[in-house]
Amino acid sequence: MNFSLETATPADNLRRVVIEPVSRVEGHGKVTILLDADNRVQQVRLHIVEFRGFEKFIQGRPYWEVPVMVQRLCGICPVSHNLAASKAFDIIVGARQLTPTAEKIRRLMHYGQMLQSHALHMYYLCSPDLLFGFDSDIAHRNIVGVAERYPDTAKQGILLRKYGQEVIRITSGKRVHGTGAIPGGMNKGISIEERNILKKDIDEIVAWGAASVQIVKDLHRQNPALYDHFGSFRSGMMSLTGKDGALDFYDGTLRGRDAQGAVLYDGIDYQQYDSLIEEEVKPWTYMKFPYLKSIGSKDGWYRVGPLSRIQNCSFISTPLAEQERKEFIAYSDGPMHAPLGYHWARMIELLHAAETIRDLLDDPELLGDDLVTKGERVREGVGVVEAPRGTLIHHYQVNDDDLVTMCNLIVSTTHNNQPMNEAIRAVARQYLSGHEITEGLLNHIEVAIRAFDPCLSCATHAIGKMPLTAELIDADGNTVHSLTRD
Repeated sequence: MNFSLETATPADNLRRVVIEPVSRVEGHGKVTILLDADNRVQQVRLHIVEFRGFEKFIQGRPYWEVPVMVQRLCGICPVSHNLAASKAFDIIVGARQLTPTAEKIRRLMHYGQMLQSHALHMYYLCSPDLLFGFDSDIAHRNIVGVAERYPDTAKQGILLRKYGQEVIRITSGKRVHGTGAIPGGMNKGISIEERNILKKDIDEIVAWGAASVQIVKDLHRQNPALYDHFGSFRSGMMSLTGKDGALDFYDGTLRGRDAQGAVLYDGIDYQQYDSLIEEEVKPWTYMKFPYLKSIGSKDGWYRVGPLSRIQNCSFISTPLAEQERKEFIAYSDGPMHAPLGYHWARMIELLHAAETIRDLLDDPELLGDDLVTKGERVREGVGVVEAPRGTLIHHYQVNDDDLVTMCNLIVSTTHNNQPMNEAIRAVARQYLSGHEITEGLLNHIEVAIRAFDPCLSCATHAIGKMPLTAELIDADGNTVHSLTRD
């Protein structure tokens, strides 16, 4: 972590603390904290400082290129973008019902992605904070320190992720940025030999998934004052739910609850997501702020991701994960709102992904060769999946020449923009206000952000004109020419 302390507004005697970059997350962001003369917190903001214009530059491209192009948004969750885009173009090419084999291979690929991403986040990015303490020595508060102190735990995390990556390789052709899902289905089947490679280790993967849940569950029970209250704030929640309200990462309808857990809406066809959700732009960040139209921008924001999905669904279809979900729900008196609860929910989802992969590998339809279908062509489609970080929305319009004319992406981390800001404000008030600023205290801010597993690269989109400056610098470092757009 790098941070600086500077005078912000001399007239008000405020100082600005800047954490830049936020570490152990995907993408680039910074946090600014305004302190008065007594170190009392006056303002806290999470700024997304990189801009990536995917919504704009894919306009004019043939639609069949898009599922491969948009997954370049991210090297951690490319499968989610590949699938969400493919599902949107399924609608456009008239493939409203895929072949059983194509859908099951897509599900296998997606659940492999959930497994590897959740393992990466828990063991590589967050376990140093959870196992050593938020203000422990920065020299060993990293994955190398975890491997030295807890070698079996580190090995378990590495092999869980490796297995998920192998699922992705077999289903999409590559571990990162494969080309498996296409409009109308899949371009690659699975052989018996490939299926058997995955079956060989799946029972051990399920066992490690159960052990991962236990790690986080024990942390909550050993220190409930911290884990159940750190950075806590109340909010609504949203996710897809599948048939009969089941937890489903691949498909379903939109369901939302309020902060007390009461259902606000249910069974909403995600093709009509834009009748439910609006987006707001603010001048100090490149990430938008979604909210429910019916409530408004002030109070209509909500959270997505594992903590929402586990509490929003009615049940989980696999037995071990369902048993853990029931225990999670019974743990709190009402919905859990503390950000560190994300880790517990995330490991329940990792276990569910492992169990689902095991079930899919035993399904004979997985080995079929009928992979693509199509129907009546239309001009517009929306694709939604539950990415590791939450609900992911891809919306496209295509003209008669098969060229994309409009794209809107609402990425999981974008939904969580306001919640992340609320979390770091709560942490700053609780731990920083009135205290001398140290690296360990500032890491508390980063711990709150990491709990959401943000993908800042995925989420950097904006509407309207962006304030940009382009500078031409010569070999001696002198500015030759500068263009600015406010």
